Amino acid sequence: MENSVIDYESIFKLDPYSLCKEEKESLLTQNIRELCKFHSKHCNEYKRILDALGVGDISLDSNPNKWVRGVGVQNDKVLESTNSKAQEANSLESAKKTTQNLDSYYNAPFLPVRLFKYYTLKSIEKSEIIKTMTSSGTSGQSVSQIFLDKQTSLNQTKALSKIMQSFIGNNRMPMIIIDSSHLLQNRAMFSARGAGVLGFSMFAREKIYALDKDMNLNVALIRDFIEKHKGKKILLFGFTFIVWQHFYNELKRLNLFLDLKDSILIHGGGWKKLISQAVSKKRFKSELESVCGVRKIHNYYGMVEQTGSIYMECECGVLHTPIFADIIVRRARDFSIADMGEEGILELVSLLPHSYPGHIILSEDVGVILGEDDCPCGRKGKYFSINGRIQNAEIRGCSDTYEQK
Repeated sequence: MENSVIDYESIFKLDPYSLCKEEKESLLTQNIRELCKFHSKHCNEYKRILDALGVGDISLDSNPNKWVRGVGVQNDKVLESTNSKAQEANSLESAKKTTQNLDSYYNAPFLPVRLFKYYTLKSIEKSEIIKTMTSSGTSGQSVSQIFLDKQTSLNQTKALSKIMQSFIGNNRMPMIIIDSSHLLQNRAMFSARGAGVLGFSMFAREKIYALDKDMNLNVALIRDFIEKHKGKKILLFGFTFIVWQHFYNELKRLNLFLDLKDSILIHGGGWKKLISQAVSKKRFKSELESVCGVRKIHNYYGMVEQTGSIYMECECGVLHTPIFADIIVRRARDFSIADMGEEGILELVSLLPHSYPGHIILSEDVGVILGEDDCPCGRKGKYFSINGRIQNAEIRGCSDTYEQK
């Protein structure tokens, strides 16, 4: 395998929220173009998709107008784009309004996330695979398989580290993982949840797992850990539903209060089950504070298909894009680019995937870009909110199917 086509070391030296719109678009466009060419050369399935869309034989920088194409999924089968000429013209017109330069990552071919459930998409040899990650899925559903080589795994670790430094600082902290160590039995095959636990564990100076293999809360262990690190800031990490179901609910049932008022809680994963229980983000935060005093709570958005490129919730309650990743909102009717403040399907762009063509993915989530470069928290880049999932899209999320892990 040839060396990486991207100078990741230079990118990771930058503050992940330091580039303004024009600087970031230039960085992403140049490197996304290289990734498109790289994956086209090394992944036959990706090359066939580009060929079917009519972009396989171009250099991807000589005729950017042809980039405005996508692949659709319907009835669990992959279909070539059926956009009419009028729809394609609308897409191009929308792209023109979004960026003055059509030679942009905004117009590069995207893959729907569900493709990773049905096809083996990798740009490396089998011998180069060091880890395979799987998405969550309810019983009977197919799961995505994401194949990582050393370069991509390193990219993910460095990206996550840079992002988290902006929220928790540079020093490692005593850490309570609100999950079970049982997750990490197979280090070569990780679920999204297991990968999340392992990834965030690197910020721990010392750690404990709050739940046993049967998902029961070990109150005595937690109390001893809090007492041992009294006066120090503790990092809490867990997946949203598990934090609620096995941490908050158990403390509430036992009528216990744990003194974690100086701690930071990072949580992520699907909100589907909490929404069904009428648990809003506001209620989630207030109830957690009532049982353990924690006030600094940050949600994050991400998916196993682009591990490392997480979108953290800032102090103002909105999700942020780092410099090596971005969000594009597309209209469902024709995949044209939505305006600021207009709800649509989220497309996720990331420079991290080197071992598989996951650099541009159309998700099954719906959201809104709220602004760019002007969040009161001071971080540059787009900030946005997640409003839910596409109607009839399957339920997925790192914590939704924890019983099976």
